[in-house]
Amino acid sequence: MSMQVQDYREYLQEILIPEEQLQQRIAELAAEISRDYEGKLPLLICILRGGVMFLTDLIRYLTIPHEIDFMAIESYGQGRRDPGEIRLTMDLHTTIRGRHVLLVEDIIDTGNTVAQVLELLQVRQPKSLKVCVLLDKVERRQVEVPIHYRGFEIPNKFVFGYGLDMDGYWRNLPFIAVPDLSRYRPPKPFPSEEKD
Repeated sequence: MSMQVQDYREYLQEILIPEEQLQQRIAELAAEISRDYEGKLPLLICILRGGVMFLTDLIRYLTIPHEIDFMAIESYGQGRRDPGEIRLTMDLHTTIRGRHVLLVEDIIDTGNTVAQVLELLQVRQPKSLKVCVLLDKVERRQVEVPIHYRGFEIPNKFVFGYGLDMDGYWRNLPFIAVPDLSRYRPPKPFPSEEKD
């Protein structure tokens, strides 16, 4: 039995940032980064999974040598630990001591997650540590974080597409969209496969 996932067009309210505008701005960011890191061999670190599409397109536009690496984290949420506290579920494969590090993020809203990731990276003594974010939801900010490269400042709306998901789906869309949540139906849990 296949899982039924609602077609995103059934609950699409608006396309907030179309594909052409996204790509143009990413190319501009890459030009700034290429200029600023000329001769420095930066290490770009992406937090999985939402930032993968942004990182992939960003590095296509870079004109300088660079390396990439990945981290995966999850928030504890409610429970014995403080809400918003993060847990590292996959660490870097690269040593960052003495390196020029650029953290590449899909979206920053409260700032809590990025602030904790920056603290985690800073103790490893990089030569420099900067942040590049595609979407900045300033209205939601609770913790100030330094943003050196910003794609777009967006309103306080739930967004999906271009790496950002709706319950795990539609990361593949080439644009940033806003859903009409009153028309959205979450997918049913995936049924376990029956054995022959």
